[in-house]
Amino acid sequence: MGELFSYGFFGGPNSTCPSFVTGETVCLPPVKIPFYFILRQTIFDGIPDTHVALAAPVLAYWLLSFVFYCLDISGWRWLDKYRIHESEEVKSKNLATPWEVARAVLLQHATQTVLGLAWLIESPEISVAQCQSEMEALGRTLVWVVRHLLGEETGMKFLELRGPGMTHWLYWWGIPAAQMLFALFIVDTWQYFLHRLMHTNKYLYKKIHSVHHRLYVPYAFGALYNHPVEGFLLDSLGATLAERITHLSVRQTIFLFTFSTCKTVDDHCGYNLPFDPFQMMSGNNADYHDIHHQVIGIKSNFSQPFFVHWDVLLGTRMTRKDIQVRREKVKKT
Repeated sequence: MGELFSYGFFGGPNSTCPSFVTGETVCLPPVKIPFYFILRQTIFDGIPDTHVALAAPVLAYWLLSFVFYCLDISGWRWLDKYRIHESEEVKSKNLATPWEVARAVLLQHATQTVLGLAWLIESPEISVAQCQSEMEALGRTLVWVVRHLLGEETGMKFLELRGPGMTHWLYWWGIPAAQMLFALFIVDTWQYFLHRLMHTNKYLYKKIHSVHHRLYVPYAFGALYNHPVEGFLLDSLGATLAERITHLSVRQTIFLFTFSTCKTVDDHCGYNLPFDPFQMMSGNNADYHDIHHQVIGIKSNFSQPFFVHWDVLLGTRMTRKDIQVRREKVKKT
């Protein structure tokens, strides 16, 4: 962090600016591109980034599902302690066949692709000059904010010392990270309240959401096994609204769509894996969502796919310990 904020100190070999604030504008050193940014109009030659944003989550869905399918059929005994359910339960308790599941998922992918083609907008010009122009606009905003918070004299001293580094950090790291976290929050909020509504409204549950709960024992490629209306409202529309509200770039959108897809698949994988990075990021994991698919937890654990804050705040969280306590009370009575 110190290196990022010290970036752009004046008087260095790459600086062409006598000071950060110059009249009504700001002067920044030459743009320093971070490692993650590809300075070209498209990531892949001849393929628009918008098409990548639509194809990446579909490919990720089937590739990650295939990984878990390979684990399912591997016969590795060391995996047994990580399985949430016995393998035979998938066949005996689930009410949808694998073909029915695959057909519904393919329809969901087709729907979200069509929606994306109509929704997503191609990236504006990607160039050093464009980045420089946007950073200067951000720098002017930073000057206005700091002057109002710290006053003219203190603010100017702070800006001359930290202005270039803060502008660089905000543009390349701070704002993109805040946008992404806000997008995750929007997706979680959208899905929690709509998901909960589909359980509390008998008509919506019977006609729409009950389709997903035909998978009493979830598995990876059944993550998006939904009624088409639910697939559109809960998954596709929620993600596109998060993209638009937070003003994500197309490349940020690629990450959001792909990451949320992988997280959803992992939440339905049927394994409680201690070394799974998706299950390490929060308490909202495969075991947490599996409780929701059981009879005892069907009115709980509505949060998906990232965090559990809405369940905690609104009293709908259920853990394995809660289930154990409830069963012990039943035995005593």
